[in-house]
Amino acid sequence: MTVNATRGHRLSAATRILSYAAVATAAIMVAPVGASAQSADGSSSADGSSSGGGQSDVRTPRLDEVFNGFVVGALDAGTAASRVESFKALTSRDSFYDEPPLTGAERPGTVLKIKPVDMMFLGYKPGRIDAYKMMYVTAGLDGTTPEVSTGIVMIPVDGTPAAEKKVISYQEANDSVGAYCHPSTQWTGGNPLDGAAWSALGPLALMFGKGYAVVISDVGNDGDPDPHGVFAGKYAGHAQLDAIRAAVSAPSTGLSAHAPISLFGIAGGGVGAGFAAEAQAQYAPELDIRSTVLEGMVVNTRNFMRTADGSIGSGFAFATLLGLEPKYPEMRIDEKLNPVGRALAHVYRTQCQTPAYFTAPFVPLETLFVGGQNPADIPAFQHVYDDNLLGTEAPKSKVLITSCAKDDSPMSLVPAKDSRELADKYRAGGTDVTYAPSDCSMVRMLTDLYGWGTDLFGMQTIDWIEQNFAE
Repeated sequence: MTVNATRGHRLSAATRILSYAAVATAAIMVAPVGASAQSADGSSSADGSSSGGGQSDVRTPRLDEVFNGFVVGALDAGTAASRVESFKALTSRDSFYDEPPLTGAERPGTVLKIKPVDMMFLGYKPGRIDAYKMMYVTAGLDGTTPEVSTGIVMIPVDGTPAAEKKVISYQEANDSVGAYCHPSTQWTGGNPLDGAAWSALGPLALMFGKGYAVVISDVGNDGDPDPHGVFAGKYAGHAQLDAIRAAVSAPSTGLSAHAPISLFGIAGGGVGAGFAAEAQAQYAPELDIRSTVLEGMVVNTRNFMRTADGSIGSGFAFATLLGLEPKYPEMRIDEKLNPVGRALAHVYRTQCQTPAYFTAPFVPLETLFVGGQNPADIPAFQHVYDDNLLGTEAPKSKVLITSCAKDDSPMSLVPAKDSRELADKYRAGGTDVTYAPSDCSMVRMLTDLYGWGTDLFGMQTIDWIEQNFAE
């Protein structure tokens, strides 16, 4: 073996070890919002855990389930990216994101571009996964005006034909307003330190281990330099449903238009997933959506602003406003900000959530607004909050809601009551709802970091998804 070959072998081994470490770290690290698999008091009544299954339907996966046979094989079959490949992924601007002009007559879900890509994370390219970047047509808030979004499709190669695979439409905890911060960049070598991608490693490992194809929307064109409207729920819901349409209609993916589908959304992605579930019966009735997982999502933006204000998540609350404005330009946020607020907004609009949105912990948001206004109470924002309230339609699919059972932790940024009320609204409309409240307490974190941290990512819900696929 030559010196160069030996060096290459060592580099490949080192990057493979780093990839193992990345998944292991994702299994124990914590996320901004979310839930663990165990209720706050272990009961089915004190905090509203539901009929329809409840706690028995969620289970913290063991570490060997995360490092399942497919994941270990995919990492072993992978290769280290070359320095040129890694540098290009981190620094270049892919011309794929250049938008073709739209005529205005395009149907939602129409594929504009699709190309095979190498999945890459932290400079490592796992094997046995077919991946595709895609650009497709979706619709604006009104459900009819054509807009462009991008996304990524990842299909495990495990002996089951793509046409026979079940599909997960997975929306990460992605709260980024800037460009090149979204999943199609994250999973092709860019933005590798973003918390959204790290929090997705464990869930993706479990999904791939079960043979599921995974579709992730960027909720907009990832290469668009203008601020992204990731928090506009109706738009995010349309983008998620149309990503599925595009993925199952593109001949290159081989996926079936009749594939069983589950929607999955967590934190920022949970908002879009909730609206996707509510809109699906009218907007995309042809899709066979069996179930929806909603974890740690903002149910009521107004309440979220009040709860997160001055907390560890103040920066994320401020970013939420900036992620609404692109679809609600009448908010005219800059006019309501003082000089400090405008300077912070200018930075946030061009950045990825990590580390940018962690730069303002415990900052009272009124200190950023003229006259000390609390953004939860600004009159010009009220119709936007109302338009982004989950619970106005009952989903057709079964729904699992998992969020903190109590407001008893710095991680409890979404009021527990909001999730309980959402479950009640859905049930009243006829939806089969499983509400599995979770223990987000500091005691749980200190005594069971693995269970607490792992389940913050939604990994305890994969068994529930599998059960509903089997029915």
